[in-house]
Amino acid sequence: SPPGLLLLTSFFLHVKEDRASPTRLVCDNRLIQKYIVEAKDMEKRVGQCQVLPVLSCPAVLPLVDFTFQQWKSKSNETKRREILCDLALLVGAAAGARGQVSDECGARQLSQLYRHANSFFLLLQTFSWEAGHWEPSCSPHSMEQTHITSIFLTYRQLVQGKLRFFFYDLAKVLCK
Repeated sequence: SPPGLLLLTSFFLHVKEDRASPTRLVCDNRLIQKYIVEAKDMEKRVGQCQVLPVLSCPAVLPLVDFTFQQWKSKSNETKRREILCDLALLVGAAAGARGQVSDECGARQLSQLYRHANSFFLLLQTFSWEAGHWEPSCSPHSMEQTHITSIFLTYRQLVQGKLRFFFYDLAKVLCK
């Protein structure tokens, strides 16, 4: 069973009826730590692949760095939308790069990253604190990269940073 499916399944098994809250996923800190370790492992494994091609069509990646003070000042909904924008770019970058890689090792790692990022993307779309749904019209700060390893680095940084802190912030509200 793919890890992305596990993430989505664990989420849906623990959704509260009254509002879609990823309570168990957020409240069990071991899960986000597991996804951080998986992101690190994917990054390490792609680095062990044979020579990966330079992307002829550069991947557009989100700039996922942030200052803690800036992050703390945002609402959970703003954080969620920002992460959704970042994930949308990552999913697109993984899909685009996958089409340019013939190496089995690199293609396998890109497919796994795509599944993981897409699972988080689908998960975060399922709940909202404001009226209306997320629209894919966001314009996050981005950069173009021609190295496949940059996609994995960006994903790991997103999971270790924004996503981990977002889950931590949600846990303060949902896990009393």
